[in-house]
Amino acid sequence: MKILKYMFILAIIVAMTSCQRSHEARNQILKVYNWADYIDEDVLAEFPQWYKEQTGEDIEVIYQVFDINEVMLTKIERGHEDFDVVCPSDYIIERMMKKDMLIPIDRNFGHTPDYIPNASPYMMSLLDIVSVDGRKGSDYAVAYMWGTAGILYNTELISDEEAHTWKTLWDPKNSGQVLMKDAYRDCYGTAIIYANSERLASGETTVEELMNDNSREAIADVEEALKAMKPNIAGWEADFGKEMMTKGKASLNFTWSGDAVWAIEEADAVGVSLNYAVPVEGSNVWFDGWVIPKYARNVKAASYFINYLCRPDIAMRNMDAIGYVSAIATPEILESKIDTTLSNYSDLSYFFGPEADSVQVCPIQYPDIQVIERCAMIRDFSNKKDLELVLEMWSRVKGDNLNTGIVLLIFAVFGALFVWLIVSKVRKMRHNMRRKRRGVRRKK
Repeated sequence: MKILKYMFILAIIVAMTSCQRSHEARNQILKVYNWADYIDEDVLAEFPQWYKEQTGEDIEVIYQVFDINEVMLTKIERGHEDFDVVCPSDYIIERMMKKDMLIPIDRNFGHTPDYIPNASPYMMSLLDIVSVDGRKGSDYAVAYMWGTAGILYNTELISDEEAHTWKTLWDPKNSGQVLMKDAYRDCYGTAIIYANSERLASGETTVEELMNDNSREAIADVEEALKAMKPNIAGWEADFGKEMMTKGKASLNFTWSGDAVWAIEEADAVGVSLNYAVPVEGSNVWFDGWVIPKYARNVKAASYFINYLCRPDIAMRNMDAIGYVSAIATPEILESKIDTTLSNYSDLSYFFGPEADSVQVCPIQYPDIQVIERCAMIRDFSNKKDLELVLEMWSRVKGDNLNTGIVLLIFAVFGALFVWLIVSKVRKMRHNMRRKRRGVRRKK
């Protein structure tokens, strides 16, 4: 009995030692979950050395990517994946806060400067819009990249005037020429603005009210509008739309400003002329931000990683690598973006401060204040039942998006399969009949 007792105690000691070692090992790992192609690879690779310099501790980065917000959310919410830092979009950050899925960012950085205040006050104000139950969004998230949603268009096929209204996406002349984002929330906002353009023009409603209206009437309006657009839709895309536009495979793409900048530059190199516009009816201004999920196991390294990305030099490198615009708004970033060859001047006082009320910068990356004033942020649909109704509507729109050619092809394939089954069955019956006849002959 004593031997068994000692063996039991030894087993407990071994298990506790193993758990301690596992805990120590996890403290040396940072698990990052981000959008694909959304960070400078060198910036990511240099973080362990910077972290070592700041804390004296070793860290290994395990990096994974996603392409749909809801996939990321499901992994964390249902799968309890222990990602330390993730980069969801604005409305998903709000949803995660409502579900108590986030941990506040630990800004106790020791001797390391706190770079988080480098973020534009404008971006901080957008974050605080998603505050929940007295918890400020800016305590739980830091904006990373931001921009607008609009229309990327081929200037040889679509005029500037046409591109500045959402009606162009529904124009019958653009049949089979429109690429739409495979993102229900963005498409919802666009469709409801289009469906209520007259109410917007009369001042009866606002872009913000429309995009965040999840009433039964609003959902029905969106479904009707999206189905009406279907003859024009060449495809639903998460990332390939910009490449198709650079190759002249479509004339219109509902997209985000960062993808538009990349596509315009790539297209120019191969002789395709593209441009981008935020329609006059209004659109959404969006941001993606870094947060720490509640299942994170290395909050310290996650907080340092977020702080690291707020350094102005790191922000500029990320912008140069991916084409999107950082939420960081320091004087050196503004100076780096000024382009004196441009003829237009933009009022960016809302982003950089009063000294930036007339600067020469790319208007796609940094929209003028007049563009921002007709845009609004998409919010999370808070009611679970209403969200289910929206997703059901989206499923009907997407599932019923087969054009005539595809339908005929499907019928042809199934028809051929049916004929093949009949022929095979007839052949099998004939073969069995021959075998029976041969069997009867042998018995005789």
